[in-house]
Amino acid sequence: MLNLLDISRLAFWLAAASLIWAMIRPRLTPKRRRSSIDPVGDSPITGLLDHRALIRSLAIFNLLFAMQTALDLIYLWGGAELPAGMSHAEYAHRGAYPLVATALLAAAFVLIAMRRGGPGDASRLIRALVIAWIIQNVLLCLSSILRLDLYVEAYSLTHLRLAAGVWMGLVAIGLIFILARIALRRSNEWLISMNLLTLATVLYFGAFFDSSAFIARFNVENSLEFSQYGTPLDIHYLASLGPSAIPALDLYLSAAPEDGDKRRLASFARQRLAFPITSRPQAWRSWSYRQERMKNYLLTRL
Repeated sequence: MLNLLDISRLAFWLAAASLIWAMIRPRLTPKRRRSSIDPVGDSPITGLLDHRALIRSLAIFNLLFAMQTALDLIYLWGGAELPAGMSHAEYAHRGAYPLVATALLAAAFVLIAMRRGGPGDASRLIRALVIAWIIQNVLLCLSSILRLDLYVEAYSLTHLRLAAGVWMGLVAIGLIFILARIALRRSNEWLISMNLLTLATVLYFGAFFDSSAFIARFNVENSLEFSQYGTPLDIHYLASLGPSAIPALDLYLSAAPEDGDKRRLASFARQRLAFPITSRPQAWRSWSYRQERMKNYLLTRL
């Protein structure tokens, strides 16, 4: 029994358990009662972003976002052609990067302006400007999702593009939480907790989601060879996704021409991915549920 123990592995998990326990352990000291005076009220940020400064900033932000929304309505939702010299990739990237900055900026402004006792808590004008700005952020998020959809339609799906879609969905949910925080008059702690809970939920269920299998099947079903429209299938990229791409390769092989070069390449990639699973014995420490399912799938295809 002792010869099965790996000292380095045991040390790693002990160190990981120590770090995790420090984060989830209950509070041992009694929670201090908060002072009735808002400590943020005397901070330098409050002096810099007073009532007038917030109104001017939010008015400028709404104006800039209105211009961006108008451009999106013309080029995205209106179906206008992209400017000369701009590719789908560049257009999608230009929509993704501002989304990151605006999401962080919107969250920071809500935390500062809409805190309890802050300048936006009693000002209807600031509340209206913040709500209008967040709604425009939601429109920007939807436009970015449409940009990503056009990008995937032109260049197929990858792990990074799937992650970008998940990120945009999280941003949209976060913006909805900001609106709910303002409408329901919740605290900033509630807003942060709801966003952390959403992120933890996505990470938890993402651990059970086989993204490689999803990407491979999506690319096959939307390829030019399989559906008669879309982009040509990239067999090399499918092979790089690992054994999870085997069912998608089988789907492609069932519809590919018998004497095509791409079919032979796909068949070779399928055999190369399946060989380690069907021929080599697996150690108990390398066993996984996903790998066992793939092994059973391959046995049924023999």
